[in-house]
Amino acid sequence: MAKKITARKTDYSQWYQDIVKEANLAEHSPVRGCMVVKPTGYAIWENMRDALDRMFKETGHQNAYFPLFIPKSFLSREASHVEGFAKECAVVTHSRLISTENGVDVDPDSRLEEELIIRPTSETIIWDTYKNWIQSYRDLPILVNQWANVVRWEMRTRLFLRTMEFLWQEGHTAHATREEAEAETKQMLEVYRTFAEDYMAMPVITGVKTASERFAGAVDTYCIEALMQDGKALQAGTSHFLGQNFAKAFDCTFQDKDGQVKHVWATSWGVSTRLIGGLIMTHSDDNGLIIPPRIAPWQVVIVPIYRNDEERAAVLEYSNSLCEELRDASVRVKVDDRDQYKPGWKFAQHEVEGIPVRLAVGPRDVKNAKAEFVRRDTGEKQLISRDGISTFVKNQLIGMQHELLEAAKERTKNETREAGSYEEFKKILNKHGGFIYAHWDGTAETEAKVKEETKATIRCIPLHGESEPGKCMVTGKPSERKVLFARAY
Repeated sequence: MAKKITARKTDYSQWYQDIVKEANLAEHSPVRGCMVVKPTGYAIWENMRDALDRMFKETGHQNAYFPLFIPKSFLSREASHVEGFAKECAVVTHSRLISTENGVDVDPDSRLEEELIIRPTSETIIWDTYKNWIQSYRDLPILVNQWANVVRWEMRTRLFLRTMEFLWQEGHTAHATREEAEAETKQMLEVYRTFAEDYMAMPVITGVKTASERFAGAVDTYCIEALMQDGKALQAGTSHFLGQNFAKAFDCTFQDKDGQVKHVWATSWGVSTRLIGGLIMTHSDDNGLIIPPRIAPWQVVIVPIYRNDEERAAVLEYSNSLCEELRDASVRVKVDDRDQYKPGWKFAQHEVEGIPVRLAVGPRDVKNAKAEFVRRDTGEKQLISRDGISTFVKNQLIGMQHELLEAAKERTKNETREAGSYEEFKKILNKHGGFIYAHWDGTAETEAKVKEETKATIRCIPLHGESEPGKCMVTGKPSERKVLFARAY
């Protein structure tokens, strides 16, 4: 397999695109701005989805499904929500086509009485539904998640990181009290943090967004922020405390234990296929994709090597028995027995696709009850014994998972700095990029000035760490604590 991956130092953007292509993750579709997620890319998403789904259900949530189409009038009920999404909405205006000399055209007589919006997010359609589900405090809380696709009209797209249509999950919960809703918001943020670090081996910083960066219609938006290898930040997940904004917009009330009628308190939270972009940029190298074992579609690939039919039969039998043993040990493993490709081609393909462990088996290995072991992240190669192979491989996978996280943590630590002045801030940003902690006076004007002049934004106000009174790096005005700046995707 001929590798066509640009070096990161040469062109990071092209390196990213090359990995998406060569690792068979996704490709552009005939519809501008949309993508075709290929089987390998979708298998990674399935493993992410399955892990998150278990975590959601362990915290009491259930899955449901709501319509793709939203009446236009629904979006106008919550003012900040419609303002935030109006420019990104795809609108359905007609219901059918007619045949013409040139093929088909829109039937002018089929114009809808009310246009339909293809969901950019589902708060409005869900809260119109919840008002029918909720009458009493006994109906609360509602803890529902939806796995779906959404459409947000984008002019500049990049596979996985920003596309017009993407896959995601969106949780929508209803509560009797503010305290319950706020606790839910923070709980789901912690679920995302745990998933990012324990499954993706991607360290994140948790925090709350500034007013200008929060979700349209939210009271508070919490986020996890990760740092990519090029020094740019990636917002990897968000959890929103919606207050009573949507409950009031859709007249969703309940009768409490004292017989008083009150509006419901709400949250929403979500992650998307953008996580696959984060995975690529956190771990991969110039040879291709690197996938943490816990979310790798295949954790081990076995490559049989032989010269003739006699060797082939013996090597395949041995390889298949290895495969069965590892599978019995709950390892996701396959035998690459494709005769049309030579072993060297297979090695290169498995490396590009990021399979964590490769086992090569030849006639001598069969005779000596051995296998050649290679780990994708380190390139470590060693001859291992068949005896105890499942234990050895599982320990290596656990070690790889841990070491990828530690390496990413160390890189993030090394690329995190502090700035005491605006000039120092700009020097660090232009020379190194990365995360920068600096004081901010809390005003939208200062935030906008930094963004306009440097393209850096406040990624979050970190939840952890002590308050540290100081002076804003731009205005010199008092500041209660440092916030986290970075250029971002």
